[in-house]
Amino acid sequence: MVKPPLGLADHLAQTLAIAEAELRKLRHDPVELLTRVVQPILWLLMFGQVMGRANAIPTGGLPYVDFLAPGILAQSVVFIAIFYGLSAIWERDAGVLTKYLVSPAPRWALVLGKALGSGIRSLSQAAVIFTLTALLGVHLRFNPATIVALLGFAVLGSAVFSTFSLIVACLVKTRERFMGIGQLLTMPFFFASNAIYPLALMPPWLAAVARFNPLTYLVDALRALMLVGAHSVFGLGLDLAVLVLFLALLVLIAARLYPTILR
Repeated sequence: MVKPPLGLADHLAQTLAIAEAELRKLRHDPVELLTRVVQPILWLLMFGQVMGRANAIPTGGLPYVDFLAPGILAQSVVFIAIFYGLSAIWERDAGVLTKYLVSPAPRWALVLGKALGSGIRSLSQAAVIFTLTALLGVHLRFNPATIVALLGFAVLGSAVFSTFSLIVACLVKTRERFMGIGQLLTMPFFFASNAIYPLALMPPWLAAVARFNPLTYLVDALRALMLVGAHSVFGLGLDLAVLVLFLALLVLIAARLYPTILR
């Protein structure tokens, strides 16, 4: 008897199952959450305080620590996501990846499930940094709808960069190469964005690069949703559209490359 083809609801269920499996890993290593917040804390407490005293960066009337806070939130999300592909290499070496690939789930569902798992993991980082910025006196929006939207953008941004990380893992295939390339990519993504200074302050060539950087649109959305008195430079609709477009494109590429990591 031939089984009927799986429908969209079945594919979505498979995607959520993969995401749940990714989250289960976090339960076995909660210390990871604590170690991941050290760098953002240093940026806010040291770099933010020093540059705030210098008054060297125009921020549109916002205190510099306020201006910096959404950028550091985005940085924290992205820096974790950019190394997410390392887990795919580990799964290959442990034999887990073979089990995923022989399942009836389409490749895009596997990739999207991993991206969703990474995104949900980023919520703990967002909660810690949001709490820290509140303690530092950053002028935050506490509207529930705004907070939900902010967390949604954090999940989406993490999904984008974790999928990009998975593509890198499929191409390089070894942990050593992946770690080197991951470290090489994090700083250009961060500094070629509006995380720590506005686009207007950049030389024209860097501003042009920043407009093709998805982190720029993530920071723009987080800043508008997170801060009292801030607004989106591009518009929240465009920020959302760019991130969704990047995610869709990267998922399609990763779905094609995912099986090649076994070779």
